[in-house]
Amino acid sequence: MSLLLREHDLARAFDHAACTYDSLTSLNPGYHTDLLRSARRLRLPDDGAGLHVLDVGCGTGASTRALLRAAPRARITAVDASAGMLRRALAKPWPARVRFLHLTAEEVTAAGEGPFDAAFAAYLFRNVTDPDAVLSSVRTLLRPGGRISAHEYTLSGRRRHRALWAAVCHGVVIPAGTLTGDRALYRHLWHSVIAFDTAPAFAGRLTRAGFTGVRVAPVSGWQTGMVHTFLARNGPSPARTTTARERVR
Repeated sequence: MSLLLREHDLARAFDHAACTYDSLTSLNPGYHTDLLRSARRLRLPDDGAGLHVLDVGCGTGASTRALLRAAPRARITAVDASAGMLRRALAKPWPARVRFLHLTAEEVTAAGEGPFDAAFAAYLFRNVTDPDAVLSSVRTLLRPGGRISAHEYTLSGRRRHRALWAAVCHGVVIPAGTLTGDRALYRHLWHSVIAFDTAPAFAGRLTRAGFTGVRVAPVSGWQTGMVHTFLARNGPSPARTTTARERVR
């Protein structure tokens, strides 16, 4: 029997875990710092003034908060497939330029949203059934030259990082999730990382999806070799740089 949860089953698991999710992630040293670093790696100019940024797979809003700190003047649209996680996000204080929508990445285009100057995706791609389709959707939503930053659990490919991930999951993550009644979700977390791309493989996936200038940056601290930031562009950078929107590169 597969330990992976997909689509509606995964959304329901996140719905159930939403009330304790922030408490569990707070046990992870550097969780919010690493998200902020990945958001800042988008290098949005002028504090994001005049830019529209997509936070895809926003969860309870931790990634949205990181984006807001990295680009405090940007307009942010945050989407997630889990209604429960979105309710937790909406219960927090936000400025008017931040809004939340109950949509999957594939549904954003059909809803008439975008185009976007940049996209941030934290812990998203290993959780979807077809990551290539989601990458294609995100690329379609981005303006030419728009940037993507994907912050994701992706193992380096080294045996020691795989062993450390297993030790953390079996020693801390799964037991903690079991106490909250969400064992299936946190077993999924463990196995989804093992089953997903290594960091070099996901970089290759981005390139095959049509993104350019793909770069991989590890996070610091204990998650080095297990979490990476992936940075890329939707085609070449804009030719002119006369406006803030055109300076996204």
